[in-house]
Amino acid sequence: MTAFVVAAAATVVIVLVLLMRPYFGRLGPGESSRAQLNAAIYRDQFARLEQDLAEGTLGQADHAQAKAELQRRVLEDTAVQDQKTAVVGVPRRTMIGVGLAVPVAAGAFYLLIGTPAAMDPMATQAAAAGHGQLSNPQEFERMVTALAEKLEKDPSNAKGWAMLARSYKAMGRAPEAQKAFERAGAAIEDDPEMLASYADVVASNAGTLAGKATQLIDKALAVDPNHPMSLWLKGTAHFEQKNYQQAVRTWEKLVAMLPAGSDDVRMLEGAISDARAKGGLPPGAVAAAAPAGANVKGVVELDPALKAKAGPDDVVMVIARRPGTRMPLAVLRKRAADLPLQFTLDDSLSMDPNSRLSSVAEIEVEARISKTGLARQEAGDLLSTAQTVKLGANGVALRVAKVVQ
Repeated sequence: MTAFVVAAAATVVIVLVLLMRPYFGRLGPGESSRAQLNAAIYRDQFARLEQDLAEGTLGQADHAQAKAELQRRVLEDTAVQDQKTAVVGVPRRTMIGVGLAVPVAAGAFYLLIGTPAAMDPMATQAAAAGHGQLSNPQEFERMVTALAEKLEKDPSNAKGWAMLARSYKAMGRAPEAQKAFERAGAAIEDDPEMLASYADVVASNAGTLAGKATQLIDKALAVDPNHPMSLWLKGTAHFEQKNYQQAVRTWEKLVAMLPAGSDDVRMLEGAISDARAKGGLPPGAVAAAAPAGANVKGVVELDPALKAKAGPDDVVMVIARRPGTRMPLAVLRKRAADLPLQFTLDDSLSMDPNSRLSSVAEIEVEARISKTGLARQEAGDLLSTAQTVKLGANGVALRVAKVVQ
């Protein structure tokens, strides 16, 4: 924090020096003698008369008359008391005002758009610990304790409670984590990661995913239907309730989102095999096969004018809905690097087994490119025009050519 303050102060000083540099040259005596100014003028005029006489542009008589007039004016000025004439001085009030306004304005803008919490070493280190970035358990525990004491004095800090809950969870202190999550309140309502962590903690304390934990999982999936941890917990909840068919369906959806051959996929495949065995489900048969042609095929292309706005790791979502509704029936997720993208939407991508793609005669389909991959549309997302097509349509062309404002 000290380095940040020193750097910020130095920046403010440099800005002030640049702003007030024009005034520094005026920081001398603010006044000069009027007699001194007049004397300089008279000397110049006498020199000009002598030059005119030498060059022949002024006759002797005229020279003598002009010189006598100048001498008379000099005598009159010296008889008058020497007066002081103010010269343009330094605008001291302006300089003081600027000197105060710049640091105050800089501080106000930092509080408005910066990250003041980053200056708090307790909060910063607790956050790092929540992500597994502290290797010293004793130091981590001290930081968490300090954060908890600070929040007891400022219980309205919802983000602080969320940070504390995540830290307690990392320490394996599930009861304290649940209490902290409860106090986080609205700070985690739209965060599927935090909601899933909350559900995991609740399940650890209750010994079951039923009840409140399931409600939190459903809330997380409502924010992001493809959130991996929430899908894992949802499948586990189905398995726990002996709804093995639905557990398999949920976990298979998660498998399709993960890198092939990864440790997570191998673990999920084992869980799926277990669920199939317990549910008496034959390999590869989770539910009745969809009717032939119960899909929509096409291609997603990005308008060349928007190419610079899409990074290779941005998420491409091909979304199918019932016409006139916003809840997706099916979603296909790929990377922008895969564009142009050939897609097939079918029941394997359905969001809800009770509302499958094959259950409707026509769908509204659109493509969206998102940097965050969240289910809800955000400013800056790239979007195609939605098209209503019959189930079984082939060759649907979705051109991403709009920017969400």
